[in-house]
Amino acid sequence: MIGLLEGRAAIVTGAGRGIGRAIAEALVAEGAKVIVADNGASIAGEDGDPAVAREAAKALGKNALAFTESVASPGVAKQLVDMAVKQFGGIDIIVNNAAILRDAFVFRADPRDWDAVIRTNLSAAFYLINAASGVMRDQGKAGRGGKDGYDWGRIVNIVSSAGLYGNLGQAAYASAKAGLFGLTRVAAMDLARAQITANAVAPFARTRVTDIIQPANEAQKTYKERALKIGAHHVANVVTALCSPAGKAVTGQLLGVRGREVFLFAQPRPVATLEAGASATLAQDLVATLGPKFTDLITDLEAFNTEPLV
Repeated sequence: MIGLLEGRAAIVTGAGRGIGRAIAEALVAEGAKVIVADNGASIAGEDGDPAVAREAAKALGKNALAFTESVASPGVAKQLVDMAVKQFGGIDIIVNNAAILRDAFVFRADPRDWDAVIRTNLSAAFYLINAASGVMRDQGKAGRGGKDGYDWGRIVNIVSSAGLYGNLGQAAYASAKAGLFGLTRVAAMDLARAQITANAVAPFARTRVTDIIQPANEAQKTYKERALKIGAHHVANVVTALCSPAGKAVTGQLLGVRGREVFLFAQPRPVATLEAGASATLAQDLVATLGPKFTDLITDLEAFNTEPLV
């Protein structure tokens, strides 16, 4: 039986564990060849361990290879794409999943931690898309995928509800994930003519991140208990669907996956307008006219503190 992704070649970053590994497993199960790109670092991005990627690739079988360097530099990202082309004959699917956490309130955060998180969670995704998208476009011109045009190209960026709602102490992480969605939109626009799609997925699943949550109150404790129930395979299922032939009809979208529940997020658009008057009264006018439409300051933990469909 031929899988949905037979003949495709994929790169999944952060694929040694958790959601990334589940995605890699699902892609291989559908016939894709996958590079498990993971330097094996801790959740803080420290103490890399090349055995993480190697063991994952070995478990996935002959259609998987390990790449053990961090992709958070343009040169390494290009090496990774070159490896896919050399070993698999091309590159069709990019899943940017790798991320680190270095949380702190904005008034206590170390700027070096900010730089590290942005580099790993956002810049690395750009570097990989930048290196792969040109190759994908050339593949289309060369007839890869058939005579009807190249519609194998898929980019999936794993974002976070923290980048949409915000969360206490996660300035760097939330900013990187919000930026990753912006990158998704632009990539979808830039690559539309080449029939390459780009989408963002906000996952809710048990990961190293949920495992290390230290609840500060009952609401957070309940959130963690619910999150621990949700398997990463649900996220992998949606990512695989986006990478499938039918996925060519979906691009530039922001999806959420919470167990068996898949939802489409609205994207920022004007919801109300005001004709500005003098600056002396403008703040009062903002509150009076636009205030009923203001977005509240709930965190993502509060927004999704309900029982998941598992």
